[in-house]
Amino acid sequence: MEEIQIWIEQLVETCGVTGDTVNFVTHTILVLLAFALAFLAGWLCSKLLIPIVLRLTKKTETKWDDVMFNERVLKSACSIVPAIVIWQLLPWTFFDFPTVREVLTRLTGIYITIMSARTLIVFSDSMKQLESNTQRSARQQYMHSLCGVLKIIIIFIAVIVVVAIIIDKNPATLFAGLGAASAILMLAFQDTIKGLVAGIRLTSNDMLHVGDWITVASAGANGRVEDITLTTVKVRNFDNTIVTVSPQTLVDGSFQNWIGMEQNEGRKQSRRIFFDFRSIHLDDDGVANITKFRTHLEQWLRENPKVMGDKNPLVRHAEASQGGCCMELTFWLHAQAWNDFEHDTADIMEYVFAAANEYGLRIYQQFPDQKPTLCPSRAGGEL
Repeated sequence: MEEIQIWIEQLVETCGVTGDTVNFVTHTILVLLAFALAFLAGWLCSKLLIPIVLRLTKKTETKWDDVMFNERVLKSACSIVPAIVIWQLLPWTFFDFPTVREVLTRLTGIYITIMSARTLIVFSDSMKQLESNTQRSARQQYMHSLCGVLKIIIIFIAVIVVVAIIIDKNPATLFAGLGAASAILMLAFQDTIKGLVAGIRLTSNDMLHVGDWITVASAGANGRVEDITLTTVKVRNFDNTIVTVSPQTLVDGSFQNWIGMEQNEGRKQSRRIFFDFRSIHLDDDGVANITKFRTHLEQWLRENPKVMGDKNPLVRHAEASQGGCCMELTFWLHAQAWNDFEHDTADIMEYVFAAANEYGLRIYQQFPDQKPTLCPSRAGGEL
């Protein structure tokens, strides 16, 4: 380096420059040369190194190298190269200006630290793409949570290194001094720590995945899980509103996960109907009309193509109340999609309402202004 510096000085003097101007012109040329070398290094990385790496990763059969060494990661890494070149050439460029050299060296060091942290964060984000877009396994969720923790650690270390560069201290000294402030740090990151522990509990017990349909009544959430982070679980409701729930809330409280229903062949439905006691009577053969109706419904449900007959549909009597004689229908529908499921349920219940009249049964119904009346005998005629 010194030989190049001397050669440039001699070249400037040969051009007829004398006095203090020689030093100024020499430094100017050295600065321009340093920037030219930095630009050349960055250009070579972006135009030669990145395409070569991308071609090599595409030729392999594995997916992880395509994801972890994608174009975004490589461009972020290559953005550090020009700064490293400048950082190495600063002592040689500003040899007569120690103050300027020191300031520029610190600024360049800060830039390298920030860009290095950014590259590591982009790299950790790329690791998340290894997971499925619709369903995330427990191992993938561990990776997702680990990436979140790594990002926090990377940012924390980067801040310490930047502060050390600014005050001209050894970063190890600052890290050693943080031991006394560990309690404050734990207080500041308590939500993150709790979220990490709760996230691990959710995934280790296979309680939640991205893409699951969950219902959290306390939070007003009823939709698909879009993302699970250290501190939040993002749920998109079916009306396209987004609800964020903390993992700690899911672990400490309760929520309903419909993944079992979706993975099954059908979807269960239970409905109750209340009949007026005054419409229940024995037919001429001595069998109650409601018994015949219950038997008919069970047989009809087994033969209904919308109902899974092998799941044994059940029509039973629940506990009676002031609303009348309660009959409960339990059956499994083939349809799982929301609209199809509700429409098929409506078709079945509409048939039940209409068929009840054929057996002389009346669905219980009370108007707001209706007054209680005594139950007349069957011989007394219809109401």
